[in-house]
This record gives sequence, structure tokens and C-alpha cells, in this order.
Amino acid sequence: MTDYDLIELAKQASENSYSPYSKFKVGAALLCRDGTVFLGCNVENVSFGATNCAERTAIFSAIINGHREFSKIAVVGMSDGKIKDFTPPCGICRQVLKEFCGSDFSIILFDGKNTKTLTMDEITPNWFSEF
Repeated sequence: MTDYDLIELAKQASENSYSPYSKFKVGAALLCRDGTVFLGCNVENVSFGATNCAERTAIFSAIINGHREFSKIAVVGMSDGKIKDFTPPCGICRQVLKEFCGSDFSIILFDGKNTKTLTMDEITPNWFSEF
């Protein structure tokens, strides 16, 4: 599966976003090492702390289905039906991804024209781990 295939799936997933407060729809497409893809979208709540991001929705869906090995994720954010900029994972999502993904895991971002690919190590240089 190409990076652009994942981006297209992430865009499709963003359409299912429940984002009445921010009006910012985020979609994610997580590729497992065996080729299985899990989608996620952000699901907001009036109590913002109860909101779940697209990346965590995708990874939690994969885990509940028995998958634990991942190779890359595409993340797309949309506002007013348009992709306006790169949408990197938030800090909580980075921590969750780091729990399950190795240094070679790729995060593919898309701004509507260009892609930017970051590794897990690049986005989590000083991550929280066991003592």
C-alpha cells in the first residue's frame, strides 16, 4: 500500500469525524505489518478531555482486533472541507503510538499538496517510559 493510498483512506475516515465543537475533522489510516489497515477519526465531547483523536481510535481498533505490529500511519486534518496544513499527532497520541511502534514507524502527513514523513524517533525524541 502506497503512502497516497493511506492518505486517501485517512481523508475518507475524516468524513466520519464527530467534531461539532472544533469543526476540525481528522482522519487516520494505520497500516499493520501484515497489510491490514485500520481507520480512525476524532470523536469530540463537550468535556474536551473525553475527546479521542483519530490516531488513537485507529490504534485502539487494531489492538482490539488482535494486531500489535504496525508500519505506518497517515494523518489528515480538514476544516471547512479542505486540508489546510499538516496535522501531526498530539502529545497523547505520540505517547500511545510510541507504546506500540518501533523507531522505524512512519507518520505520513499531508497538507493537500505535499507529504511529509516523520519517523517515530523524530516526533518522540524524549518520550515517557518506565522508570
